[in-house]
Amino acid sequence: MADTFDLILKSGTVHTPGGSERTDIGVRAGRIAAIGTGLGDAAETIDCTGLDVLPGCIDSQVHFREPGLEHKEDLESGSRAAVLGGVTAVFEMPNTNPNTDSEKRIRDKLARAHHRMWCDHAFYVGATADNAEELKRLERIPGTAGVKIFMGASTGSLLVDDDDALSRVLASGWRRVAIHAEDETRMNARKDLRVEGDPSSHPVWRDDESAMIATRRIIHLARKARRRIHILHVTTPAELEYIGQNKDITTCEVTPQHLTLAAEDAYPRLGTYAQMNPPIRSASHRHGLWHWLNQGVPDVLGSDHAPHTKEEKAKPYPASPSGMPGVQTLVPLLLNHVAEGRLTLRRFIELTSSGPQRVFGLVGKGRIALGYDADFTVVDLKKQWTVGSEWLASRCDWSPFEGMELTGKAVGTIVRGHRVMWEDTLANAAIGEPVRFEATEFA
Repeated sequence: MADTFDLILKSGTVHTPGGSERTDIGVRAGRIAAIGTGLGDAAETIDCTGLDVLPGCIDSQVHFREPGLEHKEDLESGSRAAVLGGVTAVFEMPNTNPNTDSEKRIRDKLARAHHRMWCDHAFYVGATADNAEELKRLERIPGTAGVKIFMGASTGSLLVDDDDALSRVLASGWRRVAIHAEDETRMNARKDLRVEGDPSSHPVWRDDESAMIATRRIIHLARKARRRIHILHVTTPAELEYIGQNKDITTCEVTPQHLTLAAEDAYPRLGTYAQMNPPIRSASHRHGLWHWLNQGVPDVLGSDHAPHTKEEKAKPYPASPSGMPGVQTLVPLLLNHVAEGRLTLRRFIELTSSGPQRVFGLVGKGRIALGYDADFTVVDLKKQWTVGSEWLASRCDWSPFEGMELTGKAVGTIVRGHRVMWEDTLANAAIGEPVRFEATEFA
């Protein structure tokens, strides 16, 4: 007698750890129950003919601004943008108002997110000099993605920039620590290099050496503490080369923005809308990032979704805030790079699904395999379209990629067997739950 499933995805090109083939997927109770043809009946069947079914894409760096900065974004609007772009899970950052730096504030975010966020989610706890000794307990709270250190000041007030405090943070706990690696001392000394009204001076101020000094420092301190680290939004080829020599203790991330934009075009065309930390750098930097990406050094791709309002971004540099939205455009930008031959689909899956699973120790996510969560990003690799304002869901209501012509788009986002988005239409209700981690499930 044929099995009965809650959902069958039928006749798509399914990408499993063993390769890709045209087949069906049966889902039961939110998990993958069968892969193959002739599976039987289901309460719901989705025809995926002509489409590719990828493991659910995970964006491991977003800033959804809640609590305290909801005029820019909140957990609902940010996660709505995520699923409309094909993202099934996000890790949200702690530089909110107040900062997410205590158990009370972690649990507050988890409560705000429950069935209000459209995708699954986890929250970073922010490191400070004052909570360093508490971090080993805070990082074990279910629903936490780990600890985040800001070595250089960015949006918000979180900052740990001296070696003593950094060492105390690294000594407290054992999960991989995420790092914003820019050297605060060097940047403070270079503030006079900022040119009033000229955002192209942003990468002159926050230069390559600011990033490289911080990366070398934190890897040195991590070795002394015997603590694994994860360096976020790497922007210089020199950093990636150095990280490649220290992969036993260091993983890293690059962003679609730094792989797509270049200073020579971005600042004249976008002005302060191209301003982010670390900065958009030159075309030669972008070329170098692609070189090391194809050498296998970056482990994940994160969007660093960091929205500000148009009114805020319209302020003259350097009064303008750094950051740009990106969670909704992560998947289509990368699919366009696939279409143009810079990225293989296999590497795309590694950077957005299996890579995050490996780096962060996710339970039940990151691959299409029996027993795993039924998270799928269903894509049309050949769809040609233009990023339009009507498609954007972020509360900030802009994107640096608006008007860009792309090939490849997510047509469906399925989270634990729930079709939360199909052909740009959302489901009736949000069903997001906390992501599970080995470190908290089996602590």
